[in-house]
Amino acid sequence: MSLSAAPGDARRATPGEPVLPRPRTVRVGVDESSAVNYGELADSVGFLLRRAQLSVLGHLIGALAPLELRPAQFSVLALIEANPDLGQSELCEALGIQRPNFVAMLDELESRGLTKRRPSRLDRRIKTLVLTPKGTRVFRRAVTVHAAHEARLLRRLGASGRSQFEMLLQRLVEPD
Repeated sequence: MSLSAAPGDARRATPGEPVLPRPRTVRVGVDESSAVNYGELADSVGFLLRRAQLSVLGHLIGALAPLELRPAQFSVLALIEANPDLGQSELCEALGIQRPNFVAMLDELESRGLTKRRPSRLDRRIKTLVLTPKGTRVFRRAVTVHAAHEARLLRRLGASGRSQFEMLLQRLVEPD
């Protein structure tokens, strides 16, 4: 898939900033004539974020596949590893996962022997989550895969691009 700018689609730059073309046409096939003009969507920040998300997640899905993990499962393992005794509700909230979806995911991770639920030390009514020894081994391998994935993204952004990108994303997630 390649992006190309239609003539006259350069955006206005602020002083000292390069003029970058706005991609309006996306090649969707092998044939260069197979293109979709996204019109107004090409200027939509949300649309471009979604396209970037699909591209990044598509690569990560492929990279984690040999470990039989999906990106959401990797995120769950990462938070469990970083937060021993984190409750299920807190983990759902932290990752923005609906509770029914999370329970199904956790059941799968548990059936694979990667995680375990146990009563909280502070409140035995609450179930906390821990990685099993097998879960820790799989997670460590996934961390290596994830690091390579991140390195690929950082190469594409460049050194200054990363800090700019993070700053701009942070602006989008801050409350108005």
